[in-house]
Amino acid sequence: MRATIDFLSDHSYSLLIIWVFAEQLGFPLPSIPILLAAGALAGTGRLSLWTSLICVVFAAVAADLIWYQLGRRKGKKVLRFLCKISLEPDSCVRRTAGIYEKQGVRSLLFAKFVPGLNTVSTPLAGITKMRLRRFLLFDTIGTLIWAALFQGVGYLFSGEIERVAERITFLGGGFVFLLAATAAGYILYKYAARQKFIGQLRIARINVEELKQILDSGENPVIVDLRDTLDFEAEPETIPGALHIDASEFGVKSDLLPYGKEVILYCT
Repeated sequence: MRATIDFLSDHSYSLLIIWVFAEQLGFPLPSIPILLAAGALAGTGRLSLWTSLICVVFAAVAADLIWYQLGRRKGKKVLRFLCKISLEPDSCVRRTAGIYEKQGVRSLLFAKFVPGLNTVSTPLAGITKMRLRRFLLFDTIGTLIWAALFQGVGYLFSGEIERVAERITFLGGGFVFLLAATAAGYILYKYAARQKFIGQLRIARINVEELKQILDSGENPVIVDLRDTLDFEAEPETIPGALHIDASEFGVKSDLLPYGKEVILYCT
C-alpha cells in the first residue's frame, strides 16, 4: 500500500484514469487498493477527492461502454470469451446472467461489488439491447457508488492506512510472499476442482452422433435444454422435442420429467 500511495502521489490523476480503465477492460489490475490510496491522499491534502472521483467514474464508464458496444455487436461470443478466461467458466454465464435476468438494469448499480457480475453485466446490457442512455445512467450511478465507497473509506481512515502501509513495508518480502502463495493456492484449488468436475462429466457423456443414433433407432429419451433464459431467447433453436428448463430451475422443475425414462441434458 505504501508503494501504491507514493506512486499515485507522484503520478496523480493520469495514473488513476489509466489504472481503472485497464482494470475495467479486463486486465488483472485490482482497483480497490488504488481507490483506497487515492482516498488516503485526499485525506492528507495531496489529492482532490472530487477530481479523483470524477477521474475514476470517467475511466470506468468509458471501459464499460466498450464492453456494452461489443455485447451489442457481437452478442454471446463476448460472454463465451469472458468466461473462457474465468476460473469457473462452466458456471460463469449461468450464475451472472441469472442475477442480471432477475435484477435487470438495477444490477448495474451493484455489479462492481460482485465478482463475475462486474465482468459480464456490461456486455449483457448490450446483448439485451438496453438503450444507451439508460445504460449510461445506471452504469454511471453504480460506478459512482463503487468509487465513492472505497475512496471514502480511504479518506476517512487515511491515517490508519498510512500506518498499515508502513507496517507492510516493515514486513517486507515475507508479506508479499504470503500473499502470492495464498493466491497461487486458491488458483490451484479451483483448477483441480474444475478438472475433477470435467472428469466426472466425461463418464456419462455422449456426443452428437451417438444421440442421433439413439433417436434414429426409435428410442425416445427425454432431452432437456439447460441453457439460461437469456441464451435461449437469443437463439431459441433447439433439438426437436427437447424441453427447455433453465439450469437454475432444474432442481425445482425436475418433477416435470417422466419417471423411469432416460434423460439427456445438454447446454451450449
